[in-house]
Amino acid sequence: MGAGCATVETAVLHGVEITPVHVEVSTSGGLPGLDIVGMPDVAVLEARSRVRCALRSSNFNLPRMHVTINLAPSDMRKSGTAFDLPIAVAILIATGQLPPSVADRALFAGELALNGEVCPVRGDMAYAMLAQSEGLTLVTSAASALAGEWRCATKAIRVLAQLKGGLDGLASLGSVAGGEQGEAESPLIDFSDVVDQELPKRAMIIAAVGRHGLLMVGPPGAGKTMLARRLPTILPPLAEEEQAKALVVHSVAGQDVAGIARGERPFRAPHHSISVGGLVGGGRPVTPGEISLAHQGVLFLDELPEFARSALQALRQPLEDHVVRIVRVDGVYTFPCDFQLVAAANPCPCGHLGDPGHECTCPPARISAYQARIGGPLMDRIDVVVDVARPQTAKVIRGHEGMGSREMRELVLGAREFRSWRETRDPVARDPVASANLDLQAQGTFERLADQLALGGRAIVRVARVARTIADLEGRERVCEEDVVEALGFRARSLE
Repeated sequence: MGAGCATVETAVLHGVEITPVHVEVSTSGGLPGLDIVGMPDVAVLEARSRVRCALRSSNFNLPRMHVTINLAPSDMRKSGTAFDLPIAVAILIATGQLPPSVADRALFAGELALNGEVCPVRGDMAYAMLAQSEGLTLVTSAASALAGEWRCATKAIRVLAQLKGGLDGLASLGSVAGGEQGEAESPLIDFSDVVDQELPKRAMIIAAVGRHGLLMVGPPGAGKTMLARRLPTILPPLAEEEQAKALVVHSVAGQDVAGIARGERPFRAPHHSISVGGLVGGGRPVTPGEISLAHQGVLFLDELPEFARSALQALRQPLEDHVVRIVRVDGVYTFPCDFQLVAAANPCPCGHLGDPGHECTCPPARISAYQARIGGPLMDRIDVVVDVARPQTAKVIRGHEGMGSREMRELVLGAREFRSWRETRDPVARDPVASANLDLQAQGTFERLADQLALGGRAIVRVARVARTIADLEGRERVCEEDVVEALGFRARSLE
């Protein structure tokens, strides 16, 4: 590194993907000023003003020379404010105000306030994981969401302190690991709180074992939302790789990551007025939507028929591919979206169709139109449909408790373990019905009932999948007749 030159490592976000970037600074004679090249966007160009003010406030000298800043590779669009800190450090090294050693094996990312403070940036988890994979020390804001997750070396703390108070002002600003996460843990919720809903709980267990799409149909106040919110409590904790991806997605979206850092699966419940962009992602800069924030967790769509048809149609491809692709002029943005779909709907516009305690006032034509809003393609992704009746008043008042999350989680984990063992013994057949491995009696019963109910091909496949999951839950290698009968009870009926 020659005199008047410096190189500092940073990175640029492109959706949830991150690419290393070299910040190269060269000083020369001529009119004083800062030039940034390498395809910067407006936010990066505005770094010139922020860096000037931050250096003045931090008791550094502004070079009275021309400074050229190149962001390499130069053929890639650079966006965001995370380039402030690496640009400032590179300028200070190039002008001899910081020793070159401060940039050794370090990756810098941070926005500078005008008073010299280093502010958090979107996607700090992605920067941390890149630094970890490259064997670098991440230098970022002490207020970053990374607190308690990654540690910075003393050298990195000194760089932040020097940026704040000059070479003589080495008062510690606190490291990235300066303390434990300050967030309180999420309030404990349990399925035992849901009274008189043992059949929906059974449906929840089956959906959790087989990762089936689930639709609950019932009147307002029956407990559909309570049931949905408790589904993550019976799912296995996030594996290390699942947790890493979920952390990056939430970090890029600027969301709280405390629950995911504890291993909790995300739960997202967007309002039915959400736009297509809010659901699948988009905007400027391009950020993940609700389906990606539900990655490795649960996406709950309450009042399903009230969602815009365009929003529901936008779910079809992501549900199949577990990836959403957003095409923009500057490239294709890819976000993961492997989630479990849970939905709730009223049986009719007034919500009281089939409710013994209330009379439905909706005409048949309006009921049909309401149910048709969901659409066949989305229903094809929903394997389990369960009726949620209003709980009995006496049981609610007396505080009756049914199955709780602990017992349900043990059933789910045991069934998943049995399924893994079974699949190692018998390769899964391509035909989804054949892979269910029905015994002769179950096969005969299935054929007879499917004919009586006039089930189509897709409905038969859905029932077979659910029957296989029920058999796994009971620890049976072959699907028996009672598994098929129970699975038929969870098939879509008027909403099919």
